Amino acid sequence: MNLEVNLTGKTALVVGGSRGIGRAISLKLAEAGADVAVAARTSQGIDHIKKEIEALSASFLGIPCDIRETSQISKMVDDVNAWKGRIDLMVNSAGVNIPTPVLEVNEDIWDKTIDINLKGAFFCCQAVANKMVSQKTGKIINITSQLAFVAYEGRSVYCASKSGLAHMSKVFALELAPYNIQVNCIAPTFTRTPMTEAVFNDPEAYQKVISRIPLGRAGEPEDYTGAVLYLASDSANLVTGTTLLIDGGWTIE
Repeated sequence: MNLEVNLTGKTALVVGGSRGIGRAISLKLAEAGADVAVAARTSQGIDHIKKEIEALSASFLGIPCDIRETSQISKMVDDVNAWKGRIDLMVNSAGVNIPTPVLEVNEDIWDKTIDINLKGAFFCCQAVANKMVSQKTGKIINITSQLAFVAYEGRSVYCASKSGLAHMSKVFALELAPYNIQVNCIAPTFTRTPMTEAVFNDPEAYQKVISRIPLGRAGEPEDYTGAVLYLASDSANLVTGTTLLIDGGWTIE
């Protein structure tokens, strides 16, 4: 998508920005002129995205961060703020999905999924919002899922975490509105990423997913970058507390 948005002079933090949807978003923000900080759990992921972003002549900061640890979240946000003196945009794209039937979910699966997808997201939003309040401006975009709105077998904990993220974002939007901070979500459909490779490699599982998408195809990471650019731009200054479904029609029925 070629949406003309100029983010020159803006500082963006993409949490989980080295792979999949997060990577596509990081690159698109860099193309739009933003200074981009990418937080990822591995230094290998950071090294790879660093080369790609610097090839676009954009300023880059890489931050190792496990968002299950609130102390690491605080350091991440402080590092970005020290880097450019402000944070104009945060995109939270970090997430995990461990497909498991409800009768087989154990405490480890529950804790890992909720700690990353919901708890980690909450404290990322909180830490960034505390910086944005003093600026009296800022934008937060959380990447949730169509499974925040519809059920799918084997995804009970993931569904719970993503629906929680969507509703949590509404409360952030409500409380931060007096500070001119907009908080929104994007809800992707099933998308080709490293996390979904197993389904793409299983013809039966893949067909089961695609049969539920009226437009007849899975998402690609680049399908969501236009929505992020819009929500990051001044054109969306009156948009807050909403979730934009980009699901190929999955949730129509």
